[in-house]
Amino acid sequence: MGIQEIIEGKKQWRAHVARVKALPPDYRIVYHEMQRYLFKVGPVSLTGESLLPGIVDFFEEGVAEGKGVLELTGADVAAFCDGLIKDSPTYADLYQKSAEGGSAEDEA
Repeated sequence: MGIQEIIEGKKQWRAHVARVKALPPDYRIVYHEMQRYLFKVGPVSLTGESLLPGIVDFFEEGVAEGKGVLELTGADVAAFCDGLIKDSPTYADLYQKSAEGGSAEDEA
């Protein structure tokens, strides 16, 4: 990764953070809880063009429609997050595969 890519990545992240800060307080709270949960669970792709910016897009649409954040996510925000990443590989999945591959080689 070159310096230009790093700089561009930081610009994109700052723009993303600015969008989050522009959300109403209840949306920001739920977004940060979702972000914390997703970082903990560890889906491989959180940033870029996918998950976190998509959540902000979804929340911005909800704000524009005058909906409360829990109308969008439901009361169980962790379950909502799990639904978002159900088909995404996580770091735990990658670790599991590498551990299974290592144990199969050890047995041979």
